[in-house]
Amino acid sequence: MLEAGDDAPDFALPNQHGETVRLDDFEGQYLVVYFYPRANTEGCTVEACEFRDARPTLETENAAVVGISDDPVSDLEDFAADYDLEFDLLSDEDGSVSTAYDSYGEKQMFGNTFDGVFRNTFVVGPDGTIEAVFEGVTPEGHADEVLNVLE
Repeated sequence: MLEAGDDAPDFALPNQHGETVRLDDFEGQYLVVYFYPRANTEGCTVEACEFRDARPTLETENAAVVGISDDPVSDLEDFAADYDLEFDLLSDEDGSVSTAYDSYGEKQMFGNTFDGVFRNTFVVGPDGTIEAVFEGVTPEGHADEVLNVLE
């Protein structure tokens, strides 16, 4: 697992509008990179809406948020529109960025085994190093946990 002090793995992924978003786009500010399994599912919706609601406070801390899943861009577009999510949701369909962040691999659900995204969050500092890691996140209250680290 990546740790505080490690360089954040670079990324360039399409957002919900099909525009490429890069790690370098956030140079000089904090970036909350949260990985979530599936758009429009209960836990992922709770987590996304908490980050949406925390956005004004995050901005006062010079922090932006991106959510990353292996959903296609079209699913992310619908998810963002349905819940007024104004931050970038990034599509990592092949799981390569999620893998670089130790947030992709074999999962089991309902007796089935498959590859998917793990619910982890990383706070990347203005210099591109990881400042905090949250592994196996519980969606409820997670945005507050992140805010506590930033404040």
